Amino acid sequence: LALAFALPSVALENGLARTPPMGWMSWERFRCNVDCQADPRNCISEQLFFEMADRLAEDGWRELGYEYINIDDCWSAKQRDAAGQLVPDPERFPSGIKALADYVHARGLKLGIYGDLGVFTCGGYPGTMLEHVKQDAQTFAAWGVDMLKLDGCYSSAEEQAKGYPEMARALNATGRPIVYSCSWPAYQGGLPPKVNYTILAEICNLWRNYNDIQDSWDSVLSIMDWFFTNQNVLQQAAGPGHWNDPDMLIIGNFGLSYEQSRSQMALWTVMAAPLLMSTDLRTISPSAKEILQNRLMIQINQDPLGIQGRRIVKEKSHIEVFLRPLSQAASALVFFSRRTDMPFRYTTSLAKLHFPEDAVYEVQDVYIGKIIGALKTADNFSVIINPSGVVMWYLRPMALLVQPWHVIRQQAPG
Repeated sequence: LALAFALPSVALENGLARTPPMGWMSWERFRCNVDCQADPRNCISEQLFFEMADRLAEDGWRELGYEYINIDDCWSAKQRDAAGQLVPDPERFPSGIKALADYVHARGLKLGIYGDLGVFTCGGYPGTMLEHVKQDAQTFAAWGVDMLKLDGCYSSAEEQAKGYPEMARALNATGRPIVYSCSWPAYQGGLPPKVNYTILAEICNLWRNYNDIQDSWDSVLSIMDWFFTNQNVLQQAAGPGHWNDPDMLIIGNFGLSYEQSRSQMALWTVMAAPLLMSTDLRTISPSAKEILQNRLMIQINQDPLGIQGRRIVKEKSHIEVFLRPLSQAASALVFFSRRTDMPFRYTTSLAKLHFPEDAVYEVQDVYIGKIIGALKTADNFSVIINPSGVVMWYLRPMALLVQPWHVIRQQAPG
């Protein structure tokens, strides 16, 4: 097994996460609320996950690709059992994780769980120290877990350098397909030389690079800025089976306006980001649900080429343009306004955005759904973008492209 793992891309080639994972995760919305006496409806308990599984299965989410129900921190008892095994909190998860996994699987969904490569989890629950890596991987597999998020609180850089690859080997050795989400780069500053993305892509299916998202527009902007400021490094690291993870979608909570919610969805889609919602699906508003269930948006996010998009224009007018190349020579464009005053009319052309000469595109507005019509590369056009909002287009070529899209990656336009 050790010899096999030394070959390139063994964990990456577990055949999983060929497109960015989609689903639901407890952390941002429900955090470490373990007071089931005072707040039984919102505490981290099996009931919460049963109910969210029902919502994913019954409210149209599963059919769109939202398939993972992911438990985050604070699910376990405060100590391992006599055999050194992790056990769920007996009062909050009386049926056990295996029963929860069975419930989730019966609804055509998959279960994710949380661990931490350290003495404790970030919430103070038992961590997975190096001597427990194999045992915990086997435990998760026996329970029927389909994804593992491995955090990095209370561990050293040396322990992380040993532990994250070790867990990849241990998960593979179980024989169960388990998507592996690493927080390793986030604890090392997210950038080379401390982070080696070539090695990371051979170990993990997705990874957290940067700070946790909070329920605010400032948090969304700070994450977006870090990702696009460092896009030359990050874009090359992403692809089928190995994704940058800018953290959860907070659409449907309390911190984002309608326009900002549309912006987060569009920008995460352009980044080829995992779409892991963290909101209360039992009470989500129709407008937030409509954003998250946009079929064309999801189709773009799940594009099989798996190329992460780039910011290609940053105007003095506080308008930014993002481009994501897609399969069959299509592409997604996002026009984003940082303005806070009024809707802004932005005029440009596809030629100015580095599209191939003499091409003609069918343009579809992703949020409205309407096909706008044919657009030649040389034609000027205008879009009206609301403050902190987006206009997002899906472009399909109607005439033969002179220049293949894969060149975009090498050219790094803008």
